[in-house]
Amino acid sequence: MTDKLKRTAILNISYINTNFNHFLNIIQERTNDRSNTFIVTVNPEIAYYAHEHPEYQKIISGADFITPDGIGIIKASEMLNTPIQERITGFDIFKAMLDWGNQNHKSAYFVGAKPNVIEDLKAVLASDYPNLKISGMHDGYFDDEQSIADEIKQTQPDMVFAALGSPKQEAFIAKYRHLNNGLWIGLGGSFDVLSGNTKRAPKFWINHHLEWLYRLISEPSRLPRLMVIPKYLKLIRKAKKSRLG
Repeated sequence: MTDKLKRTAILNISYINTNFNHFLNIIQERTNDRSNTFIVTVNPEIAYYAHEHPEYQKIISGADFITPDGIGIIKASEMLNTPIQERITGFDIFKAMLDWGNQNHKSAYFVGAKPNVIEDLKAVLASDYPNLKISGMHDGYFDDEQSIADEIKQTQPDMVFAALGSPKQEAFIAKYRHLNNGLWIGLGGSFDVLSGNTKRAPKFWINHHLEWLYRLISEPSRLPRLMVIPKYLKLIRKAKKSRLG
């Protein structure tokens, strides 16, 4: 299936360059058709990690779609004079696909996060998405990933949501996606947010591209992770200079 999406490459990562609603229509159609679909959502931290780890770069290069999840990616595209239309976040995809799945009686498998988060997520799903079939749920603290893969193979869900954190979630999906023709997406901390264990930034902060600052204020322990952003932008400036040279 061809998706006809424009793509923009930044530091050897090829991002979709479209708006959220158009992309959503594409992945809903693919999920309806049971097309095997792997989505990676990339922010500057993940992009920098990929630059430093060729094996991870290879994994995400095998994805069907890479979305620009992070205002830093949008800024980088502008710096390189190849502007990307819109930031498309993993959480927004997650929420939209849950809504769609609930309306259309689809099935989903959830793996990741802490045990208490999974328990809270179960309650939210039962309350807010009663028509969504739960194929399985497992926290991210497991020793036997094969048993989880086997369960996904057996239940054949329409959607697999993996909140294991990068790079683990992408490696897991790349290894097992052949077992189930559906949507596979890595979602980082999205289970924490949907379950109410972590608060997402209010709309004002998101609309003004300050979600990163809100999260830093809420979770000061994130500071070392945010320090990757200047390193990433340094790579972008270097790439721009080499293009001009």
